[in-house]
Order: sequence, then C-alpha cells, then structure tokens
Amino acid sequence: MTTTAPRDEQLWSRCDGCASLLYRKRLRRNLDVCPECGSHTRLDAPDRVAQLVDPDSFTPLPDRAVRVDPIDFVDAVPYPHRLGAARAGTGLDEAVLCGTARLGGHPVALAVMDFRFLGGSLGCAVGELITRTAERALADGCPLVLVTASGGARMQEGALSLMQMATVSQALAGLREAGLLTVSVVTDPTYGGVAASFATNTDLVLAESGARLGFAGPRVIRQVTGAALPEGFQTAEYLLRHGQVDMVVPRHALRGRLAAVLAAADAGRRPPVTRPAQASPPRPAAPAPRDAWETVRVARHPGRPTTLDYLETAFDGFVELHGDRLGADCPAIVGGIARLDGRPVMVIGHQKGHTTAELVARNFGMASPAGHRKALRLARLAARLRLPVVTLVDTPGADPGVTAEQQGQAAAIAENILALSVLPTPVVAVVTGEGGSGGALALAVADRVLMLEHAVYSVISPEGCAAILWPDSSAAPQAARALRLTGADLCRLGVVDELVPEPYPAAHGDPVGAAELLGRAVAANLAPLLSVPPATLVRRRRQRFRRFGAARSTATPPVDGPAEVA
Repeated sequence: MTTTAPRDEQLWSRCDGCASLLYRKRLRRNLDVCPECGSHTRLDAPDRVAQLVDPDSFTPLPDRAVRVDPIDFVDAVPYPHRLGAARAGTGLDEAVLCGTARLGGHPVALAVMDFRFLGGSLGCAVGELITRTAERALADGCPLVLVTASGGARMQEGALSLMQMATVSQALAGLREAGLLTVSVVTDPTYGGVAASFATNTDLVLAESGARLGFAGPRVIRQVTGAALPEGFQTAEYLLRHGQVDMVVPRHALRGRLAAVLAAADAGRRPPVTRPAQASPPRPAAPAPRDAWETVRVARHPGRPTTLDYLETAFDGFVELHGDRLGADCPAIVGGIARLDGRPVMVIGHQKGHTTAELVARNFGMASPAGHRKALRLARLAARLRLPVVTLVDTPGADPGVTAEQQGQAAAIAENILALSVLPTPVVAVVTGEGGSGGALALAVADRVLMLEHAVYSVISPEGCAAILWPDSSAAPQAARALRLTGADLCRLGVVDELVPEPYPAAHGDPVGAAELLGRAVAANLAPLLSVPPATLVRRRRQRFRRFGAARSTATPPVDGPAEVA
C-alpha cells in the first residue's frame, strides 16, 4: 500500500495492487489485506504476532542478542549508525521478534522477522535470537514457528552473517531429532540466505498469499542470465505448482491452518487412547463372487470413490500438503494430515478422478518420481511427529513416460519401498481400486494391507500380461484369472490381511456407505498397532514381507499373519 503519513495518523491508503483508495480502519479490520483485490500488505513483527497468537499469550525472550559490528564495516554510513536508525525507526532491537506464546491453545516458540529493519537481513544477532528460540522450543518440548521476511544475509557482517545459515539450521536439526514440529511461514519477501536455510528446511513450509521466495532475486537473475522470467515467477502460487511449499494460505486463514497442524503434532506426542471397537454394520447379502476380469472392470469404474472422496467422507479435517521440495507437485499423489476416529493420521494416496478432464489432470493416478518423493516426504514427517500413516492405493501403475524415466522413476519407487520397510510408525495400506505393480507397492509396504472387496492388486495389468504371454491382448480376461489378482485370491496367498466389504453392488453405487466401511476397517486395524514399540513394528513388518520368499513352505504359518476372511 502506498501511504504518505505515519500509519497511526493516516486515514487512507492506496493499494499497490489495484490502486483503490482504502479507509485505513477498514483495511486494518481486514488484516491489512485489500478488500478489493486481495493484495496482502507487509506486516511488521508486532502486528504479525498479534494476528497469529492467542491474546495476551506472547512472552518475549528474556535475553537480548549482543549488539555487534564484527568487521568494522563502513560504506557511505558506518554500520552502527545504520543499526541505530533501524532501531529508532522500528522500535525493535533487531530484525526479528522472538518469544513463546500459545496458538490455538497450543504452546509454541515463535520467531517473526521484520523487513523494516535493514530489509530483515540475517546478521549475527538475528541468527543468535532465532537459534535461542529453537533451543527454547527444544527445552520446552514444543513446536517452533518461524515467520520469514528477508532480503538475505547481512552484508555489513561479512562471512559471519553467512555462518548464521548453518547455525540456525543446526538448531532445527536438533528439533527434528527430537520429533518436534518446525514450521516456516514465508511472507513477502523472503530471499537469499534466509530462503536457503531456515525458511525452507523446516518440516512444513506455508506461504502467505502473494509472498515471494527465492535464492536470487528476479533482477539478479535477469542481469546474470539475460533470460525472460516466467509469469508469476517466485510467487507463492508459482512455488506451490513447482513443489516448493506445502500450501499457500491467505492471511485470514493462516492462524487456523497453523492451529490445525499444531493440534496434530500435539496429539502425536500423547500416548494413544484406546477406544472401544465399533460394531460393523450388518452387511447386505451379496451375489456369488465376481469373475476376475469382471472385478478388474469394477475396480476401474470411473464412479469408484477416489482418495479425495474418502478424505471428504471417511476422514475429517484434511489439511493437504504439497510438493516434493525438489521442483514438482505430482497431482497423481495427494497427502496430508487428517483425523480418523478423532485421531490425527497422515493420509497418502493415489488420485485418479471421475471425468476425463480429471483423469488427464491427475495422469490417471500414475505417479511421477516427484509424486513418490512427495509421498516419502510426508511418510517421514509422520514418523517424526509420531503420527500413523494410512495409504490409499489406486493406480494402474507408476508413470511410464520418458520424463519419469529421466527423473529416476525406478530409484524413486525403490527408495519408497526401502523407507517404508523401516518407517518407525504404524502403516496401514488399503488397495481401494487398482493396485498396479511397483507403483502400488511404493505405497503398500505396511503393517496391515487391506483390500476393498472389488479391488485388484497385481504384478502387471491383465492386458500387459496377455500381450507378453498370450498371442494378443484379447486374452486379458484369461490373464486376469491366471494372475490371482482379486482380494479373495490375495488373502489366501497371505499378501493381503483383510477384505473390506463394499455396499452392493460395489463402492461406486454407494460411495458414502463405502467410505464408512473403509473408515471402520482402517480404524480397527490401526488401533492395535498404536501401542506397539517402533522397533517391534519395524521387525514385524520385515517379517511380514520375509515370508514371501520362495524357500518357505506354503504350509508354514505366517509370522503375525493375516486374519481369516469370513
């Protein structure tokens, strides 16, 4: 916003986004977001704290960082004079305001940067204050929330300012090792050394609408490369599409979104609550089992519920997290924090869609390497936060395209399988539609593997199998029968632990009923895993898959084997 008088004295502001003349009190009531175009103005640190935390809950850190001029830097003005002017102009000692508070009733350690103070630059005192805030979070056993606004490292402190990137990152590593949540809220602008350290190496990266984030600024990039920049380059929305941030949040929703993830992290650190098992609803009489090929066709029905459908109906409070943090956000994989039976869980699943446009946009549920890496990032985050993982598998297979191969599809799947094998938190997988080959297994290395009644799970599609082993793909129905890909077959083989019934005639006929049955089955299978020590979980999971070796007799009872299917 363009203004001509001190903020407390002015009555009107002009929006830099749409040039509207706005009554200042109205703008303040709208959290300094233009009510005409939605442009977010920059906030100073005290205002940001007041908007985010519970009233009267913020307590500043008791210690001030030492005021330093470590290299006697002088340009047109001596560095101490610049510091003095910044302190007088902002009322702050440094470019960050740190303390403890409660947010949505949850205790947090909080560090909020202020761009007014020498461009929010990262110097020794700023690094020290943020590091002390992280250490306070570790001592208190609470999450750390960072709000960033910075032009980068502070030139006037030379290489010592560069070292702050490592100093603060080390403090975040300590919180990660302790399983404490770290969140950065990226605001406009966040560049340079801050962007390349603690703004992006936290567990979650939230970007406020309209924020810009990057290592080098647009002007520098244009000067060095001479390249024209893409539209929206380095904006929050651009970064979301390219997998760099978990979500973009408008200012009015920021506090609520933070409270939701803090609640999940808090619940993950509490001992599991044992709830009485709910009785399953009576199951209507069903016809004789379908032929394998008919089951394949039902599993592929376009009306069959998708992962997002189940998240809407079987789960509550879903907060979607995006991106692999390496450059992409694969739409074929969705994931985030939700609640099941009142308990926070991390849900990760393939997403297809119902219409042709949705299927194309989601690549028919075929995950790219970025999708597998996103899934792995969320699974590892769940383990750090002590949240169980629920995966919903519905894919014809992993993306077989040239780009996927160039980006390391095989390695991405392999890493997922390896990581899930040793993930120290409960994992329940449900094959809800198609379970196609390695793309399915990448989400299905679990303590308990369930299948919906009319789902399929196979090493290859019937068409692919027929094309290789039969004269042509018209033998797909015969291949489907030979592959033993139905839930009943896989339960007998021990690959699947339990069949989840579907409403008659199938899930697409009653999506809400199917969601209720799925939710109850997942909750029932998850409950006994919550009290199992992590090392025992991993050992049993390894034993589960070890029993599929060819040297084992089929008569040998499985270790921690599947429940019998009625």
